[in-house]
Amino acid sequence: MNSDSTHVFLGMKAIVASEAMCQLISLAERVARSSATVLILGESGSGKEVLARAVHHFSGRSMKPWVDLNCGALPEHLIESELFGYDRGAFSGANNNKPGLFELAHQGTIFLDEIAELEMKMQVKLLRVLDGVPYYRLGGVKKVSVDVRIVAATNQELETAVAEGRFRSDLYHRLTQITLRVPPLRKRVEDIAPLAKHFLAQHDPTLCFSAEALDVLSRYSWPGNIRELRNVVIRAAVLTASQEIRPEDLPIQQDTPRSSPAENLEVMERKMIFDALHATNGHQQKAAARLGISRRTLSRKLKIYDGSISEARL
Repeated sequence: MNSDSTHVFLGMKAIVASEAMCQLISLAERVARSSATVLILGESGSGKEVLARAVHHFSGRSMKPWVDLNCGALPEHLIESELFGYDRGAFSGANNNKPGLFELAHQGTIFLDEIAELEMKMQVKLLRVLDGVPYYRLGGVKKVSVDVRIVAATNQELETAVAEGRFRSDLYHRLTQITLRVPPLRKRVEDIAPLAKHFLAQHDPTLCFSAEALDVLSRYSWPGNIRELRNVVIRAAVLTASQEIRPEDLPIQQDTPRSSPAENLEVMERKMIFDALHATNGHQQKAAARLGISRRTLSRKLKIYDGSISEARL
């Protein structure tokens, strides 16, 4: 497509120019009319939350609550109390009754990001809610019934997680009534320039890109997807000495081919992880936040790098 369009879903802007994303937004609009559970797949930073918000925006529940939770951001015991709430006296510090996120999302939509990070115990409880079974708040004696549409997202392949015993197969099949996959930024090159211009205008509307800089951006592989693009644009805007951002202002490897092999992406991912660890003095929680992934995801990737985990502070 030759021109980009801007959508706003629950206050979050979506800049869409590529045919692939236009078709995906159109598909989300059709899916939204149903009551089916939706699973959104895609690499970290590719725009899964925007698509989830689009599903709610186009649905008959759009005037009802939207509630979101990153399942990898909290330990298991906190996730349980966040999702299901608790009654007074359920545990030390529970001085009042607190409704859970499912109750707060009644008749609306709850978005569970990084769903693959849920522990098995929580997967069982989530499955029961999906099946419409009433539940108890922690420490409660009265069952709670809710009418909530669940939209989940993950950057992992859940089929692999099921095969490895990390994810329940029954929950997997329940979540995948409808599956939407967000393509990585390198597969939708037409979106790169409009997104870059949007981020630049947000940071400093007096600046612009040279044609050569936009060409460099379009040829880069973007292993960190939209999140990395935003960071690159902001850094370039801060460091440039003129009103026009040129190729030399861009903090990226300019000889990186657009369609990098998988092994090159793995090398880039590893570099990004250790750069984040270096920038946070080895603090994994801060590095994970900087990368936009969960602490557990970071730990798992470090273990893949064999002895490299010893370089980070637990």
